[in-house]
Amino acid sequence: KITLYYEKADPMLTTIAALATEYRLANQKIEVETVDYTRDTVSAQKVKAKYQLDSPNDKNLVVFDCEGRVKRINGDALTETALEAVPNEREREFRKRPVAFKGEMLFSAMLLAVNSPKPLDAYYLIGHGEHPADKENDEAGYFKFISLVQQNYVRVRALTLLGTNRIPEDCNLLIIAGPKTPLQEVELNKIEQFLEGGGRLLALLDCTSADKELGLEGLLAKWGVKVGRQTLLDEQRSIRGQDVVIGNFARHPVVNPLLQSSIHMIMPRPTGEIESHSTAAEAPKVVELAFTSPGARLNEQPETAAKTYSVAAAVERGAVPGTSTQKGTTRIVVVGDTFLLGNKMIDSAANRDFAGYALNWLLDRAQLLEGLGPRPVVEYKLVMTRSQ
Repeated sequence: KITLYYEKADPMLTTIAALATEYRLANQKIEVETVDYTRDTVSAQKVKAKYQLDSPNDKNLVVFDCEGRVKRINGDALTETALEAVPNEREREFRKRPVAFKGEMLFSAMLLAVNSPKPLDAYYLIGHGEHPADKENDEAGYFKFISLVQQNYVRVRALTLLGTNRIPEDCNLLIIAGPKTPLQEVELNKIEQFLEGGGRLLALLDCTSADKELGLEGLLAKWGVKVGRQTLLDEQRSIRGQDVVIGNFARHPVVNPLLQSSIHMIMPRPTGEIESHSTAAEAPKVVELAFTSPGARLNEQPETAAKTYSVAAAVERGAVPGTSTQKGTTRIVVVGDTFLLGNKMIDSAANRDFAGYALNWLLDRAQLLEGLGPRPVVEYKLVMTRSQ
């Protein structure tokens, strides 16, 4: 049941109610009720008592309830806003102008949440200079990315693999985001064992570690993926010189929704299938996902001929005959850049969408492999005379 606990006069209620109705039409098991807390006194009291809405700030909420599992969204979280000056001769005045509607993304996440007794668990590797996950004001921090993962009803916990620590049994996804120092052999062995058991891995390596041997390169090579030691420049697809706008994609669930869009990277490293990779039936299947233009060159070797480079790859391997795995199919997504998911760039181009698609493919959640990113809000101003 979806309850819209909203003041009827709120300008976004019509949009939110229309979205809830779309979900109800798509699935008849969804019930929608709208309660105006300023007018429907009796109904409002029932909602307040049922969902313990005791705070004066418990207004304009969307409440999701499935068999006693309850999640709620504050209406302010559904709409991204920007401050806009209002023409006023007497004093400076500003208003919050809606610029993007995130209802579809958050509604789907909440429906998953109330239908699942237990959220999925992702572990974020630390201890090697990875992007900080808790720094909201750090341009390269991963605070926004972690928030995106959590919006998809996935809990995120920090993980160190030193000493006797192992990858926990409840790990549905391991995230390695831009290590700057090498991983120890004992750590790599634990990751390899996790993958052999049907684990899922999102690995991102960037230009700052291109001249280092992190150990991950060898591990990924065993799964058919080569991450180059160089970085790429693509003048044909650059805005500021070192950045690259990637608009060429393969046919794969991670990038199919991006075929009319692009992702924005900083000096990505070549990341693709190893040429000598085995094609045997039991070998991991590697698909190169995203590509530069044909005019890309190696930054360290500008004299080399320009060509198209792959900058991201996906790996999938089912259970090998005669063996048993804990989780089934192994899935890996490798990206030759980390900055695209940093706080500064995650909202550039379709970077946020790419992150969501990669996440949900790795977790095998096909129902979220659709375009669920924020929708732009367009305002129209009408000027009418009294007679009109």
